Amino acid sequence: MTFPKDFLWGGAIAANQAEGAYNEDGRGLVQTDVTTGGTVDSPRYTTYIDKDGKPGKVGGLGHHAKIPEGAKFAVLDTEYYPNHVAVDFYHRYKEDIKLFAEMGYSIFRLSISWARIFPNGDDSQPNQAGLDFYRSVFEECRKYNIEPLVSIWHFDTPLALEENYGGWTNRKLIDFYVKYCEVIFNEYKDLVKYWLTFNEINNTTMFLDMFGGKASDEEYQAGYQTLHNQFVASAKAVQLGHKINPDFMIGNMICGITFYPATCDPKDILANQHKWESGIYYCGDVQAKGRYGTYAKRLWQEHNVELDITEEDLEDLKNGTVDMYTFSYYMSNNVTTHTGGEQVAGNFSVGAKNPYLTYSDWGWAHDPDGLQYYLEKIYDRYEIPLMVVENGLGAFDTVEEDGSIHDDYRIDYHRAHIKAMSTAIDNGVDLIAYTTWGCIDIVSAGTGEMRKRYGFIYVDMDDAGNGTLNRTPKDSFHWYKKVIASNGEDVE
Repeated sequence: MTFPKDFLWGGAIAANQAEGAYNEDGRGLVQTDVTTGGTVDSPRYTTYIDKDGKPGKVGGLGHHAKIPEGAKFAVLDTEYYPNHVAVDFYHRYKEDIKLFAEMGYSIFRLSISWARIFPNGDDSQPNQAGLDFYRSVFEECRKYNIEPLVSIWHFDTPLALEENYGGWTNRKLIDFYVKYCEVIFNEYKDLVKYWLTFNEINNTTMFLDMFGGKASDEEYQAGYQTLHNQFVASAKAVQLGHKINPDFMIGNMICGITFYPATCDPKDILANQHKWESGIYYCGDVQAKGRYGTYAKRLWQEHNVELDITEEDLEDLKNGTVDMYTFSYYMSNNVTTHTGGEQVAGNFSVGAKNPYLTYSDWGWAHDPDGLQYYLEKIYDRYEIPLMVVENGLGAFDTVEEDGSIHDDYRIDYHRAHIKAMSTAIDNGVDLIAYTTWGCIDIVSAGTGEMRKRYGFIYVDMDDAGNGTLNRTPKDSFHWYKKVIASNGEDVE
């Protein structure tokens, strides 16, 4: 197994799942600040105060949480919000980055919280404390020769933009986002080379498709307009970034799921192709090719979508294509037009169960071959450098009496996926980086749990917010250190 000698190894976190300090140093609120904890069986809730002053909560994440008309998002004293403290990366980043360096990281993916830089999103001036914090984080990375890989938006639009402008369905957010990008590009142009514009941008429509077409045409209209506005914002950011520093490598970020037809019925084959188009290619084509795919009109017509698109938008999309394609990969899904059979019932995982695969406690298929398939299929389509920027196993970890954590299951998962990446590279794929999710235990985005652990470093915190937050390397920490030191040759 041979990885390129300059291959970038590391790990990934997100600001809203790791930093905590949700109301410190001038930071504004984002949606996760008003989102409670949940489990694999019970949803997370978004909390609010209605127009009569009564508290309430509604199921659904992000802009899929529809609070009553006239209500305002609110933090309630009666609820627990796991993201408020998270794992306190805000105060412990030096300790954590030192541990990442000990593993041998050459790259560390993290996100900037937009609300730390512009608390309300439309502020005239940035928040200096926020700028200073990330500068210190990036300088700490550079101290250990770690390249920061920075997500500009990771599900954390300032809440004031949601309340005052209606969120990303409003074209005004394009200019607010570009202003935010201009500030951070200029501020960190000598510290950060690798940037990602929007995290898992395709989740917007993938969530609408996920549960059997229950979403209304109005929701699809809002979803596709949201995506279009984000595409334009991304394209403008790419053009701006290249002007500020021509050496910037700016990428998109896709929630990568490999879809298979569940049977050889031609209807399943066609349904699977359409799933790739709506779930994966729709966003990738616009950002990497600079134009909507021919199938886009069919997708819009299926839900009577009429987008607000200008000629200037189309020109921006053409001129603002990304330099690299980056994606998360956790699992594969089956697609079928048939009913019956064993079904997957997990966290963000639905549909027919694949009898050839095993599944995690959260219903996610263990499928390293699906990663190889995805890499080869996507590289063939776009022919630009690829990064796997999220890949990991959420699992229950047990702390032994001596404080050790034996997570062979996590090692097995990563070993299989690293072998799959190596095979894809041997088959001609230009893969340049791998950042596992997450390098340290963080709050789960889907369930809000701490017990759904991904990290190579254990954080002493439970689902109710109890714990010391102390850090302890797991067995996987030492294994990954060996993998990196051998540039992927020693994975045993």
